[in-house]
Amino acid sequence: MAVDEELDQIFREALGGLPGVSEKRMMGATCFLVNGHMVGGAMREKNGLRRFLFRVGKANRAEAEAIGHGQIMEMGGRKMSGLYFVDADDCPPEVFTAWKSLALFNAFSLPPKE
Repeated sequence: MAVDEELDQIFREALGGLPGVSEKRMMGATCFLVNGHMVGGAMREKNGLRRFLFRVGKANRAEAEAIGHGQIMEMGGRKMSGLYFVDADDCPPEVFTAWKSLALFNAFSLPPKE
């Protein structure tokens, strides 16, 4: 995975002004955190596929599936429940906002990390 500055900027602007926001390079991409908890990230695959990643938490699966446009992240054939990929080129602003809101709800529901 590689960094995609255009997608990173979309995430930065979407989280701008929120308290406790930070960025961290993880999994070969830029991830965005609130109070130390991952909200999501943006990446470009070697094949050119551009994707957003959202951490919505296992408990929010039904809400995530209701938004649509996402698929559960898989690593090494293992499903990572609570983490969803969304194709950035098929993600209208209202869909991005819905995913971001659910991921923020999850992050703010957790105690801040020290």
